[in-house]
Amino acid sequence: MSTIHEIVGLVPAGGQATRLAHLPCSKELFPIGWHLDRKDQVKPKVVSQYLLEKYKAAGVRKCYFILRKGKWDIPQYYGDGEVVDMDVAYLMMNLPHGHPFTLDQAFPFTKNSLVAFGYPDILFAPDDAFVQLLEKHNQTKADVVLGIFPIQQEQRWTDFLGFDKNGKIETIAVADPSKVKQRMGWAIALWTPAFSSLMHEFLLSAVKNNRLTAVDGKEYTLSHIFQAAIDSGMPVDHFIFESGFVHDVGTPDDLFSALLDESDTAKSMMDKRKKGQK
Repeated sequence: MSTIHEIVGLVPAGGQATRLAHLPCSKELFPIGWHLDRKDQVKPKVVSQYLLEKYKAAGVRKCYFILRKGKWDIPQYYGDGEVVDMDVAYLMMNLPHGHPFTLDQAFPFTKNSLVAFGYPDILFAPDDAFVQLLEKHNQTKADVVLGIFPIQQEQRWTDFLGFDKNGKIETIAVADPSKVKQRMGWAIALWTPAFSSLMHEFLLSAVKNNRLTAVDGKEYTLSHIFQAAIDSGMPVDHFIFESGFVHDVGTPDDLFSALLDESDTAKSMMDKRKKGQK
């Protein structure tokens, strides 16, 4: 078995952002907040940068964007990664059948690595979330560690988790969310080469057998693959961020809400900068 040498980050950027159409750029580059550059100048902060910064906090130095044809503004913006002090590379998605197929494009490059995963259009806290997932993995040696967040009543969320009597995840997507005791959902993950291989083989079998949708007729999601891992007996653990939050900015209403939140941060940043210049 190959040695795990590093943690790499994946960023799926194959979506068409139909819920936000029409945008003047790829949704991963939509400005949502501000940051100070190396010259202490206030600059716009694009939404995917939040995820990259959280990767960096956990020691991730290498990141792969998986792109859809036409989203060339992403490599034009990030280049080789110097702008975020990371090594960034780009892969093209092949089979347009859902997120797992998109992520599997990176398999030849990540099959011997720990993988950190998050969505570029979901904001979340705390900033050290991946650090805590890594610590959990080092403790339990689980092949998958899911980052779980409380989902507020007003939030739209697809998959709610079901737990057994011992507190272990039993079901990734509860069929009837109204029956869950706690509104908990996963938003980020850390996984080992064992899970990367399981996902790769699962998808190869799906293509070979022309089974490109799940039993419910919908595209495969990562939740389907995590469920397959649990059903196979693979060690799947989790960390609950009790005081954390997730904020999906993939819809106009959610994006507007996030922009309002960040306006207060921008004002505070500008005030501090002005005081520092006096």
